[in-house]
Formats: sequence, structure tokens, C-alpha cells
Amino acid sequence: MDIVTHGQSAVPETMDLVSIRRHLHAHPELRFEEKTTAAYVAGLLREYGLDVEENIGGYGVVGTLRKGSSARAITLRADMDALPMKEENTFAHASTCAGKMHACGHDGHTAMLLGAAARLSREVDFDGTVHLVFQPAEEGGAGARSMIEDGLFERFPCDAIFGVHNWPGLQAGSFGVRCGPLMASSNTFSATLLGRGAHGAQPHRGIDPVVAAAQLTLAWQSILTRNLNPNHRAVISVTQIHTGTADNVIPEQATLSGTVRAFDADTLDLIERRMGAIADATGQMFDLRVSFNFERLYPALVNHPEETRQAMQAMMVAVGAEQVDGDTEPAFASEDFAFYLQHKPGCYAFLGNGLIAARQAPQQQATSRELHSPFYDFNDDIIDVGVAYWIALVQRYLGVAV
Repeated sequence: MDIVTHGQSAVPETMDLVSIRRHLHAHPELRFEEKTTAAYVAGLLREYGLDVEENIGGYGVVGTLRKGSSARAITLRADMDALPMKEENTFAHASTCAGKMHACGHDGHTAMLLGAAARLSREVDFDGTVHLVFQPAEEGGAGARSMIEDGLFERFPCDAIFGVHNWPGLQAGSFGVRCGPLMASSNTFSATLLGRGAHGAQPHRGIDPVVAAAQLTLAWQSILTRNLNPNHRAVISVTQIHTGTADNVIPEQATLSGTVRAFDADTLDLIERRMGAIADATGQMFDLRVSFNFERLYPALVNHPEETRQAMQAMMVAVGAEQVDGDTEPAFASEDFAFYLQHKPGCYAFLGNGLIAARQAPQQQATSRELHSPFYDFNDDIIDVGVAYWIALVQRYLGVAV
């Protein structure tokens, strides 16, 4: 990695940040396995002159900068983990680790925050404290919760926390954000239906869990159309049905599983309650036993009003007002940044990674693949935009020392 030296500091220029990002992409590590990534990040932060602490909530890293005399503090967060999937790209910086891939852009998030760290350290004036959080295990591991439980906010007090995620389908370098719910909660469910097996030619001798499972799958959808306020939104998706081993045998058991997404706790409470009641009623209707389990994973991500306003002002400084959508459509995807927002005020935003072929307008070239695609890659052209946003946000939120 080449570093361009300015005075006493080693501050990476754009191409250096691209090299950092591609190095991370080529060496992905899965949730709670980010030992090498964390060490790499911590080493760069120390080169940039930050105070660094490691192994927080797993392999979490926090770099801290203090300037001026203000007691105010802000936290900026990036995630570091990759996904357990095979990369299909063939470019030079493709994954070198079989079955592991940065298919969600965490390599880019990390590079952007490292770039901000370098510039905030030596080139940017502000009045207060900046904590830069490099988080493990966002992909299903609730690494945010692990860092909180490990004393993140007690050890690194802050007034607000901010995050950003690249967003395929959004024009490269533009921002999407909104006050209130931006991303849905993530929840999983399963049901086991226990009937009585029989020959397929003699269904009257058994209790068929397959028909009951089909009925249950359809009945659950009625919650969205007949129980839920039409002004609210939610998703119930049965994604797996497992049953049977032979064409001519009615099996004894069927299992269902899937996901529920919602933007508020009341809606989620209603869905969980009705799913359980319908599962019980289905068991009674078909004279079989049903066990139902519902697990809440990530809460809905809800942005705070004042912090969203501050974030939008910083975005406008970075890219201009015309490139900032303050009423972007909420996403049914989930993010464990939501845990931070349950403890501290803050704002999470989308940074456009480029248009996707299926969504592009006429005469516009697609520049991105969907998140979690085996052909995805972070758009290096937006690294500078992310750095500019972080710097503008710090200066707007903390002000300049006098």
C-alpha cells in the first residue's frame, strides 16, 4: 500500500483508499472472524495518529480523535465483515478466500471511514471528540449489540452516532435518507406440523401435514390484508417447506420457516400474535399438533429528527442539495445499526452505489449489482463522497475550535 506523506502525517490519497478497499475485498473475513481485518484497520489508524482500542465486542476497533476544548462527541461507524458466499467476479481484487466474499460493500465502508480518519487527524479542524467505530459481525451476528454490551458507549461516550451504507439502484454519489423508520426489523419464524403418515393412495388413514402446511402458508398472508392497518407495511415470507421422502407416502411431519419484516413494534406484535393463533387454529382444524416459534433478530432502524437534519445538511455540503433525497423509500432490508439508535440519537443513510440494469432509466448505464450478488463490487468512485460526508458531518455537528 502506497502512502502519500503530508508533513508529519501519512494521509492516503484517493488511489491509496482504492488500494485499501481492494485489499480488504481480496481478503474477506466472516462475522466474528475479522481478526486480520481488525489488525489491518487498527494499524492504519495508529499510522494516522489516532488513539486505538481493539477487541471490543469481538474484533471491534475504535479509533478516537480529540481537538479543541468542547465536551461534545460524535461517533461514526463502519462494518468490516464479509458474507459466506462464493465470488463470481474475475477482476484482480476478487476474493482470495474460498466461500467468502465482500458482497455487501463493507470493504468500501471501512475504506471510507479510514479515509475520514486520516483527514480528520491532520487536515480538518473541529471542536470535540470523534470516535470511529469499525464493527464486526453486522451480517447476522448483531455485532452492534455485542459492542454495546461490551461497554461501547460507556467507554467511548458520545452525543450522537451516524452510519452509512452503499445502495445499489441509487445514482452513484447521491444520498437517500429519511427521518423515522428507514429499514425494517428482521425476524424469523418456524412451525412444525406433526400428523400421521399413510400411503398416498389411502389419505383417509393418515393426518396429512402437507395440506395443513399449505393452508397455513396462505392463511398467514391474510394477516397483512385483513388484520394490519393498510397504512402500515410489513412482509411475511415463508421461504422453506420441508416434508416427505417419497411420491406415494403421506409424511408424518412438515416444517415451515421464513422471515417477517416490519417498521414498528406494534405491527410486529400483532403479526407474531396472529401467526401463533392461526398456527394453533390450523392444528385444530386438521387434527394435528403444531409447534410455532418466532424469534426477533434486528429491530427496525429508526432515524432521529435532529440528527437526520444535521446529516442532510452535511450531505448537501458534500454533494449538493440536488443529490440528497430526504424522503427516500424505506427498505425492508435490516441493519444492526438499529441497536445503536435504541441507545443514542443518530442517523443512518444510503449512499448510491450506482444504477442496476433492471432499474436503470433509458440511456443510462448500469454501474452496480444488487447487494449479496456473487457479482457485486463496491463502486470505488464513491469513496471520496463518503469521506467528504464524514468530514462535513463532523464539522457541522462539532463546529470548529476557536
